[in-house]
Amino acid sequence: MLSSDTAPFPDPQEPLPARMLNEFVYCPRLFYYEHVEGVFIHNADTRRGAAFHKRVDSGKGELPAAKPAEAADASEIGGVSASGLGTNPQSEIATSSAPQTEAETIHSRSVSLSSDRLGVTAKMDLIEVRTGNDPSNLLSPFSVTPVDYKIGAPREGENGPEIWDADRMQLGLQCLILRDHGYTCNEGIIYYRATKQRVGLPLTPELERWIDTQIAAARRAMMGPIPPPLVDSPKCARCSLVTICLPDETQLLHHAPDHPDDEEPDTTQDTFPFDREFGAVRERPLRNHTVKSPSSAGTALAAKPPRRLIAARDDKRPLYIATAGVALGKKSELVQVKHKGEVTAEIRISDLSHVAVFGAATLSTALLQTLCEKDIPVSYFSSGGFFYGLTRGQSLKNVFTRISQFEVAGNSVDSLHIARLMVHGKIRNQRTLLMRNHVSPPPLAVARLRHANRAALEAESIEELLGIEGAAALVYFENFSGMIKAADDRDELLVGDQNAQMLASQLPGDVSITSEITVRPSEKRNDDARGQRFFTFDFTRRNRRPPRDAVNALLSLGYSMLARDCTVAAHAVGFDPYVGFYHQPRFGRPALALDLMEEFRPLIADSVALTVINTKIISPSDFVRAGDAVNLSAAGRKRFFNAYEQRMNTTIVHPVFDYQVSYRRALELQARLLAKSLTGEIEQYVPFVTR
Repeated sequence: MLSSDTAPFPDPQEPLPARMLNEFVYCPRLFYYEHVEGVFIHNADTRRGAAFHKRVDSGKGELPAAKPAEAADASEIGGVSASGLGTNPQSEIATSSAPQTEAETIHSRSVSLSSDRLGVTAKMDLIEVRTGNDPSNLLSPFSVTPVDYKIGAPREGENGPEIWDADRMQLGLQCLILRDHGYTCNEGIIYYRATKQRVGLPLTPELERWIDTQIAAARRAMMGPIPPPLVDSPKCARCSLVTICLPDETQLLHHAPDHPDDEEPDTTQDTFPFDREFGAVRERPLRNHTVKSPSSAGTALAAKPPRRLIAARDDKRPLYIATAGVALGKKSELVQVKHKGEVTAEIRISDLSHVAVFGAATLSTALLQTLCEKDIPVSYFSSGGFFYGLTRGQSLKNVFTRISQFEVAGNSVDSLHIARLMVHGKIRNQRTLLMRNHVSPPPLAVARLRHANRAALEAESIEELLGIEGAAALVYFENFSGMIKAADDRDELLVGDQNAQMLASQLPGDVSITSEITVRPSEKRNDDARGQRFFTFDFTRRNRRPPRDAVNALLSLGYSMLARDCTVAAHAVGFDPYVGFYHQPRFGRPALALDLMEEFRPLIADSVALTVINTKIISPSDFVRAGDAVNLSAAGRKRFFNAYEQRMNTTIVHPVFDYQVSYRRALELQARLLAKSLTGEIEQYVPFVTR
């Protein structure tokens, strides 16, 4: 989707860091992510390496000139020199009892040099400078040997330990840069700390030609498109960007079939004649893709399943603030929660995945700055659960994903293609949830949803797609009450349901339990109970803004929280969450986040609402009314938050990749798959459809 004419790629003439060229040899795709898109994430290996180099890179970077200017300079090498070498405490002279005519070694640390000829810069861990052993030639060049430190082990070759190709690139560049500055440099050394071995690298003409070839290839890669992922490489398992790169997943979906596999026989129009609502099914290719032969589709589906290279879920936990008047501040590496001036809780910042603030609470500037630095989002809601927005850091600075997003959003054909797949996934998941949880799934409703999810793939406009989704939602919510199994009817009361009996004990003496429980929410009056209405889990239809019954209050709160999580996922990938493909742009509406959440509405928000009702986690006494709106009480919200987070952390088998992930991880995966489909890395977006 991107082209070098429109994308703001880095200037190919600007100097390249030697470390990045090391990454290019290791994996061109990693080089592209880090150098072109500016993406970097720490893992255990990178943190250990950074800590090790923090000790190694303790020098001031001073290095004696390639040739002494005067004989006096060379004679003072052992003491105080005119170049300042002797005054540098980080430049260390190896002491020896040998005569002064023998070579002396000076250690210069953290030396930064560049080469205009190569267009490369390098920061060298250590340079061993040998002064030579010929006292008669005081102006002879210094002989230097760069020493690079690695925390790993060398490669085992036929003739002993060998230097890895990526290390050869970095060390060879250091040698060439030193030569360009007039030093005599014939070899470099890698010190592998894991085995405590020094492995030498002679600088040969063959090595120079290989380095020149790699530099040219890296500059071509900078101009895009992104290099393909490595195939079944052991490097991927320990790469810090594996959750962004998704090498096996990208390979699997690169040639995905144009139509999602519905895994069901076709529905005939004669059996379910709903053309009036959904429109006739038209057989035509989607977007501008060519129709693949059955053999090509079979090859894609029969590809090797992806390895589970990413963790199933994140061990970090969210922090919900739902009490008015709470103040959050920072103390060292802790979040301090204060209420009425007293510290009520302290949480380690490193343990947080995000912070959600409901209603009136305050956060200190110091805490917000720290959360932004650590890229921990802070989301803001009204006391009733309306999602206002969020604050987050600037961890992803690349704009390439957004450029593709804007291009596709401005193309009605491409936008419709993606929107079809999203709505198709949503309706299929609604149908699956209904079939799994309804006490007696109505065949007609199931058939209508089945027809709708197929019709969504053939919609010719966004308006037609909206009509299909609306008709499917009407069928789904008409039968939603059949999935509610709360014990609030007369039969359950007669056998002694404890929750219902407790509920009855809270009613005034002149109110009939039976008549109060069976009345519809829309038929209730202000005198239902003393000072407050009595709520039931009867559900007739979806209503919002504001929700006017208990079930709709749960659904609205769940959708607000899901919209927040989809907005966070969109930001994490590099999207603009306000530019969507199905939901049209509107001031203040995160259209793309709403697009991403379509497939997950029934799987997460609807499922959580049903769970808290059916398992009696939340009872009708947990609701309060304010005007026409029905909201959860503070205690009810706390239990709902716990149920929601439990659902988000539930691990499932991914329907496409066949490994376990949490729903939160699945959200991020969907956002990344959408980004890869926009940039052309995979054939098309694949909706998340539960089995």
